[in-house]
Amino acid sequence: MSLPTVIVRLMRLLITNDDGISAPGIQTLTRAIARWVDADPRVRSAIVVAPASNQSGMSSAVGDVFEKPSVHYKKIIIEGAENIPAYALDATPALCTIIGALGSFGERPTMVVSGINAGANVGRSVLHSGTIGAILTGSQLGLSGLAVSVQWGDNVHYDTAANVAVEVLDQFFLAPERTLLNLNVPNLPPGELQGVRRGRISTAGIIKSAGRSVNGVELGDEGEMPLRFGAATPDLGDVSDEEPDDDGALIAAGYASLTPLRSVTEETSAHIDDLVRNSLTAIADHLEGHR
Repeated sequence: MSLPTVIVRLMRLLITNDDGISAPGIQTLTRAIARWVDADPRVRSAIVVAPASNQSGMSSAVGDVFEKPSVHYKKIIIEGAENIPAYALDATPALCTIIGALGSFGERPTMVVSGINAGANVGRSVLHSGTIGAILTGSQLGLSGLAVSVQWGDNVHYDTAANVAVEVLDQFFLAPERTLLNLNVPNLPPGELQGVRRGRISTAGIIKSAGRSVNGVELGDEGEMPLRFGAATPDLGDVSDEEPDDDGALIAAGYASLTPLRSVTEETSAHIDDLVRNSLTAIADHLEGHR
């Protein structure tokens, strides 16, 4: 019996983030990737196309491109990664990804690497994260993606997250197209990391409550509404109600969490098909009755 053919894909990387191109996370990640690119001929090219300023929480937003149909850009140099061209754009992470994916600064990439985000992106925060929004956007253009985040705290160990990220990237040569992974790393020195496990998306959210009163005083018709943050905040809150293999609980236990994601796609389950078919029939009957 012949063995199945294994396709090794050459890689062209697009690096971006949501904290801005000058943030330590993307700078550390780019330097780690630069060393990896020099050592691995399977990586054809790498380029940085990232926001010029902080764009956290932008999800997959592109902004009002119709009101302002142009994007300011500037070429910069990332110290220690001079072999990787880098461009700062006045744009969101998703728009940076679109522009980079279209080959505006060179070869079209095959994969987008987003991060390293300053703070974990776990639980329901994956929906709102600009770090993850970048790879979801890239998948719509045929790119695979890896989102990388590190738990917030004192003396953030971006180097630990960068080292794990490169190890994960090395697996993408054999991965199917449009593979998306969300990597969250605890804020630990490399020697204290317990390992890497597959994490499930927990129910933790960024916002736990929004109150209309402050210290018992009811808010008026206009003012500031205080927000109470949940577990999916940058410094990772209380995860005691999570299962051991939930993403937040894994980070709290000292493990990096790796979660496969799926981008926006059509829902084709049988009960949805029935609902749509019945709705179309009802609407058609309604319209017919008004002719």
